[in-house]
Amino acid sequence: MSIKYAILGLLSWKPGTGYELKKIFEDSSAMYWSGNNNQIYKSLVQLLNEGLVTNEIKHQERSPSKKIYSITEEGLARLKEWVLEETEVPELKNTFLIQLAWADQLSDEELHELLDRYESRINMQLLYQQEKIKRGVQAPNRNEREIFLWDKIAENQLSFYHNELKWVQGIRKELDDRTQMEERTTVNYKIVENGTKQYIELLSSQTPLSTEQDAVDLVALCGEHAIDVLMLHGEALSEDFFNLRTGVAGRMMQKLINYGVKTAVVIPDPSVNKGRFQEMVAESNRSNHFGVFATREDAESWLVK
Repeated sequence: MSIKYAILGLLSWKPGTGYELKKIFEDSSAMYWSGNNNQIYKSLVQLLNEGLVTNEIKHQERSPSKKIYSITEEGLARLKEWVLEETEVPELKNTFLIQLAWADQLSDEELHELLDRYESRINMQLLYQQEKIKRGVQAPNRNEREIFLWDKIAENQLSFYHNELKWVQGIRKELDDRTQMEERTTVNYKIVENGTKQYIELLSSQTPLSTEQDAVDLVALCGEHAIDVLMLHGEALSEDFFNLRTGVAGRMMQKLINYGVKTAVVIPDPSVNKGRFQEMVAESNRSNHFGVFATREDAESWLVK
């Protein structure tokens, strides 16, 4: 879009000098040009030559003379013609997005610093725009509908910064969640092939598995490799898993069953596999989805059959 139409719009509101136009550009968020003198005066000369504006010299006793520009009838017609044209699609030019595209090379701390700096800048800009609106933006305010439209322009500007803040804060939260999940579910596993069958064998976990979320993470691990067969070694499970009073075993088993992951647990220690836990083992082994075994060989045989 040419700055000439923005100038015609302002002059359709009221006559003004080049300097007055420049000040409106500087104070307006919607008028996105820098409003430098060369750009404004060059455009005014072009509009004058095209007969879209006129000017008159106003002499002042103690100040330099002023050249005041006014829009012509032809200028008003051209402005209306432009307003009715098909609107251009907004261009998204955000340097931060380019920085973010190559931010994987940064450490976690450096990435958070990058996000912090951007959030701070957006927040400052939001406060600045809010303060400008509070002070009152130069606007025609000639009737209720025009007031409404200019209010919506200000709302559009603020919504961009609000959405950008929400977006960057969401990135930080998701990164934190991913870090916590990685710390919680750092597991030692391998993919085993047995004939035409594959299964994931989880040997150990940095943090013993003890929650439904751990079970969901195991489901996600299976989904990542497109394998729905899993072998768990007892060393990867928390002590609470073997204490039926906690309900950990039941909740984790049910979660894996619900997601259709066939799971075999290898518990070679006979001291663990007794009492009520042994009863649960006997019951689970009747299922086609979850089984507990004393040896890896038995577990594998059940998984791949």
